[in-house]
Amino acid sequence: MKNILITGGAGFIGSRLCEKLHEKGYNITVLDNLSQQIHGSVESSLFKKIKGKSTFIKGDVRNKEDWSRAIKGQDAVVHLAAETGTGQSMYEIEKYNDVNIMGTAYLLEILANSTHSVKKIIVASSRAIYGEGKYNCKVHGDKYPLQRKEKDMEKGEFNPKCDICNLELNLLSTDEESKIHPSSIYGINKQQQEQMVMLMGDSLGIPTVAFRYQNVYGPGQSLSNPYTGILSIFSTRILNGNNLDIYEDGLESRDFVYVDDVVEATILGIEKEQANGEVFNIGSGVATTVKEVAESLKKFYNSDINISISGKYRLADIRHNYADLNKVKTLLGFTPKYNFQKGIAEFVSWVKTQEVMEDKYEKSVQELKDKGLMK
Repeated sequence: MKNILITGGAGFIGSRLCEKLHEKGYNITVLDNLSQQIHGSVESSLFKKIKGKSTFIKGDVRNKEDWSRAIKGQDAVVHLAAETGTGQSMYEIEKYNDVNIMGTAYLLEILANSTHSVKKIIVASSRAIYGEGKYNCKVHGDKYPLQRKEKDMEKGEFNPKCDICNLELNLLSTDEESKIHPSSIYGINKQQQEQMVMLMGDSLGIPTVAFRYQNVYGPGQSLSNPYTGILSIFSTRILNGNNLDIYEDGLESRDFVYVDDVVEATILGIEKEQANGEVFNIGSGVATTVKEVAESLKKFYNSDINISISGKYRLADIRHNYADLNKVKTLLGFTPKYNFQKGIAEFVSWVKTQEVMEDKYEKSVQELKDKGLMK
């Protein structure tokens, strides 16, 4: 396979993937709508990175004609294009469904009803499909808790509890066999998107791979988008001299995975037959608390801003989730090369070369409050 279409290929992950595949001698076509929320109103640095390395089609996955034009002559499709803000998805439901579900449906419909040369599909799924991660109750065994109760969080009791005995649960790594129960519209979108692609790939005889990415970060991440990417949101606030207000008790955690590791895993999915028909977690395999993220960024930027832990919370937020990587290590030989401290150092070094963006975070928080999603 030499000809590869990347949807969302001018975005954060897509542009880095485009660069790496170009280096390996692939012919790349990028389909991207250059969303202003990601790229701003002028030609972004991400877009500039793929110039000369790809055939660029400015188009929208919600447009069948754009799909038909982009898919012509392609050997593989890497479908990254998506709306990604978990909180934003809870009140811009139509947009998220249009882009994430219908955009994917158009791809599959074209593959089912037209002549094409596509021999593999890679779809970007998300850890959000799991909702809360995997836990264990010392009395009742493995548990997959549903959304936390507001009455508990009001009292500052943020850790999930056993639905039988009400004891606090112990966190485990989340493997691919874990229960799927998304707690946001975005998570529901990604679950449905993954299922659609895997089902139709099997039906059409096209090898298909789904990657459930954890929280991806690194150089190229949007510093102006206040809806997604905690490292970029915190960085923009710090560089504007604004204090950080951390929700809950600061001990909520995520699996932060460096963008180059994500790209490496994605290329393995393209190139290795062992990936065909499989779904994989892609992360660092380590849980890092939000408090540690904030303190690390403050130190790296040598900042004197204040970090406060407010006890506020967002409805539908999860407490913890980090990836079990045994499957991807065994089948694809993937092991992440970046731990959090190495990755954040690279990220901060890049941020320091960029223009300081306007901090729009408070506006995004107000939107959540106005919709009754922030307490």
